[in-house]
Amino acid sequence: MTDIRVTELNIYPVKSCAGVSLSRVAITNWGADRDRRFMLVDANGKFITARKQHRLVLVKAVVADNGLMLSAPGMSGLFVEAPEQESSAMESVQVWKDEVSALFVDARADAWFSEFLGEQARLVYIPERSFRQVDRAYYDAPHKVSFADAYPILATSESSLEDLNGRLRNPVKMTHFRPNIVVAGAESFAEDDWRRLRIGDVEFAAVKPCSRCVFTTIDPATGHKSPDTEPLRTLASYRKTELGAIFGQNLVQLNQGVICVGDKVELLD
Repeated sequence: MTDIRVTELNIYPVKSCAGVSLSRVAITNWGADRDRRFMLVDANGKFITARKQHRLVLVKAVVADNGLMLSAPGMSGLFVEAPEQESSAMESVQVWKDEVSALFVDARADAWFSEFLGEQARLVYIPERSFRQVDRAYYDAPHKVSFADAYPILATSESSLEDLNGRLRNPVKMTHFRPNIVVAGAESFAEDDWRRLRIGDVEFAAVKPCSRCVFTTIDPATGHKSPDTEPLRTLASYRKTELGAIFGQNLVQLNQGVICVGDKVELLD
């Protein structure tokens, strides 16, 4: 039997900003704990991502007990506290087609991000009392998700990246694909066919292969977009389906618990 193991765990505290690698992650009702609970919106309350503002990938957000420590090239560091969830009034913001009730965080954070991006931006937070439904097209049951695109967890495989890199002139790192869970030991793209799996004491439903977009063409180390649209162009040349060019598998957690680097991945179905 194939021995599949977790080799990386990542969270992205602010949507579209740099990831944080961890040795263990709590899986909560949101997905990976503290993953994408913060997001930037424009003056109209519409979400801002690195698809347009490439420099967002250069922003590092380190999670503290009650907030975030922000840093970025050319900017002074800034600590912001998560807003008081019970006493603060919520306002509606937009992420894709969803209208979500969120809390505005801090005017200092708004000014900091606005200066770095060169456009008006506000930092928002999705509190526990808010609810955003995962995409019902592939998981038709009540299940919340934070500001991730559609599903709580993204898993990718090292062998799938090796397969792609074998076709690229300039190999890329897994950071281009922004996974929460990276595994080793599976055949390349075997994750396409996952249905149900267990990691540690947490079970997951595999609900939809992840269709990739121009975000993969932004170098997370520089914030520059690839002029030749790689690695997306090559990925699309042999991994294009009716869903688009796919890489990775979207997961929905079926219970809560803790997963760790080194954990075995058990395929249940």
